[in-house]
Amino acid sequence: MSYEKVLYSLESGVAHVSLNDPATRNAISRQLAEELIDALRRAGREARTVLLTGEGKGFSSGANLAETKIDVSDPMRDAGVALDDFLHPMVKELQGLDLPVVTAVQGAAAGIGSSLAMAGDIIVCGTSGYFLQAFRHVGLVGDGGATWLLTRAVGRVRAMEMLLLGERLPADKALEWGLVTRVVPDEDLFDTAMALARDLAAGPRSLSLIKRTAWNANDTTLETAMAMERAAQREASRSDDFAEGVAAFLDKRPPEFKGK
Repeated sequence: MSYEKVLYSLESGVAHVSLNDPATRNAISRQLAEELIDALRRAGREARTVLLTGEGKGFSSGANLAETKIDVSDPMRDAGVALDDFLHPMVKELQGLDLPVVTAVQGAAAGIGSSLAMAGDIIVCGTSGYFLQAFRHVGLVGDGGATWLLTRAVGRVRAMEMLLLGERLPADKALEWGLVTRVVPDEDLFDTAMALARDLAAGPRSLSLIKRTAWNANDTTLETAMAMERAAQREASRSDDFAEGVAAFLDKRPPEFKGK
């Protein structure tokens, strides 16, 4: 697939994928979503880490409502059709990647754009960045996994505040609430996020297993989480990277992981 609404590049094991519709502050259209899904699948084949950014002044302003064209005169109208068609598959593709994902937020991460940002494993935010659950302002409910992602990141009470009041959550407060990993000056955002992505790309195969078990633990019992850890530890210990890690430790040298 050729890309128009996303940009894709590969360097040092990092697939840099950028939302590329700055005129709409990277509003999510069907075309952008389908291109993003394809780019993420490509990254899964050829990269070891994904860095997701947005071109221009905002990460993403949410769903492209101008494209939706819902007939408000139809009493049987359904704004959820786009969720089934391309919006929810897009978020699930990102969160389900078997690779560490770094998301870098500048300006708005609104609506489903907020869900994309929150689906990252490491979330870096510029000082201009903010999160906005804008759904109530158009008479809709949180989607893109927002209710699940928010309640697990910041707790039910704070998630309710964001969803019910629809107020901006600025970068510093997002850090205080535990929604983002780091906040840096806007001019340092890309370099910081890329440095983190390169560090992850140079890491062992077990990083993907850490990601999988940590996400799964969000929604299970302690006993089940421990069973998943046990299975993942067996898989990790059979990797070439584990053998290299032990050899490097015994040789008192830095390990050279290959992601295998």
